[in-house]
Amino acid sequence: MDLYLKQTPYSDPGELDLDGLPRDPAELARLVRDLIIHRGEGERLGHPVPEDRQLDDPESRYVREILRILRERGDGPLTAKRPYDERFAGTCRDFSLLLCALLRATGTPARIRCGFAAYFVEGYHDDHWVTEYRLPDGRWRLVDAQVLHPAYELSFDPLDVPRDRFLVAGDAWRACREGGADPGTFGVWFHGDLDGLWYIRTNVLLDLAAVNGVELLPWDVWGRVVRDDAGLTEEDLALVDAVAAARTDDDFRRVYEDPRLAVPDEVMSYTARSGYRELRKVSLPRMPSSPRA
Repeated sequence: MDLYLKQTPYSDPGELDLDGLPRDPAELARLVRDLIIHRGEGERLGHPVPEDRQLDDPESRYVREILRILRERGDGPLTAKRPYDERFAGTCRDFSLLLCALLRATGTPARIRCGFAAYFVEGYHDDHWVTEYRLPDGRWRLVDAQVLHPAYELSFDPLDVPRDRFLVAGDAWRACREGGADPGTFGVWFHGDLDGLWYIRTNVLLDLAAVNGVELLPWDVWGRVVRDDAGLTEEDLALVDAVAAARTDDDFRRVYEDPRLAVPDEVMSYTARSGYRELRKVSLPRMPSSPRA
């Protein structure tokens, strides 16, 4: 069985009724777009998102929680377009993980990728997550369900995102280390102090974890926490260079065996409700359904 057909503790949708769900990745991506509203796109879509939902919904670590909240807010089927006030108020990671779960459930190998999008702010690479699924010929394709909305005016097809428009974190790291890109243009646009090589490092580690079946929240951290470029040591640089050099599924699994990179049983998480200031300890599940099994 393809490892990326297996649900993880994070993507597992539970007793999901597959009747009526499309199998086509494009149709599933549109379905997900109609179930979630990004917590920060209320102004763009003309529908203010309640503050409690902006803060609480994105703390939902598992697809089961996302589906539970959707059921609480409306009794329609997943295939029905939700009015905005019945949607889950999430982040790009939630669009990506829910789509990944539905792809796996309907027979398409998939995973989520952490990196940087060059299509939100001109000249800047914004922290972002998308879904990646495997085509029948073995190639991987990126799809961004979040931007499948007319409010996003894009020059490309979100169902086949070009690799130079979304840079997987390892590609962003290599571009900056090789002098082809400015690390100061990678980060979180609306947070002026969240950019630089240290921030790219954080996303490289999150992406490596995700492709190995540990699909964390964007604000989870573990190991040695670095908060500026000055804090990066030669060992840090060499370690992330090794991760960024990974190309194949076997490479990703081999690199992840390094105890300095593997996610431990507990991580620290910057809670959204405290404005990304307060760290709390979170225990993570370990299930044999993980792609690392």
